[in-house]
Amino acid sequence: MTAPTTFARGGELGFGGLDFYVLGRGGVLGDTTAEVVTSAFIVWNPDTIATQWDLGRAVMSPTEAAARWAEVCHAFGEANLPEFDGYERLNDLMAAVAGTASSVGAALFAGWRTLPVPDADRPRARAQHLLNSLRELRGGLHGGALLAAGLTPLEAVAFNSPFMAPIFGWDAEALPERDTVKERWKQAEAGTDVAMAVPLSVLTETERAELVELLTTLHAAVQAAKEA
Repeated sequence: MTAPTTFARGGELGFGGLDFYVLGRGGVLGDTTAEVVTSAFIVWNPDTIATQWDLGRAVMSPTEAAARWAEVCHAFGEANLPEFDGYERLNDLMAAVAGTASSVGAALFAGWRTLPVPDADRPRARAQHLLNSLRELRGGLHGGALLAAGLTPLEAVAFNSPFMAPIFGWDAEALPERDTVKERWKQAEAGTDVAMAVPLSVLTETERAELVELLTTLHAAVQAAKEA
């Protein structure tokens, strides 16, 4: 959702850049405060969220931005997901997980789940929507696991995605050394796996294996399309 086409569409709507990401993604939380949004974005600098949230709200309401954000998500899927015979089954499996999972600890997932899911006659848009739903679910659970492992947002960024530090609003020169974070990161990843196993348990063991196989095949097709 950070593709150039995302920000191009944001520009068409009147946004300046990152404000579309923050308001569009966070808009599912409703017309709330930047502090609430920061709590859901987890690893972002609160000052960056506050600035971008206010800039975005000057363009449109959070609820409208969330709807436009979903449209961008669907359009991205239709434009970039490749031909794939397994969309129908993959979408059914993902929908089963996303539709029954508890939203506790995953506010963005809860909000995203209130948005309309594209119909089955738009399989790529539907897949992209459901992939983002599961992404927000895992992201929320991962945030809880990070905190349980004693990691600060800055430490999490330093270990997993230091190249994203400026986007998230952190000073790249102030990041802690990765070696000081490594063991706690492993704990957080393990905790995330345990937490994510709960919503996945709605599927049988055979269905979970099928989900992994379908996602692996789709990922390979995406990579092949990029290299073509």
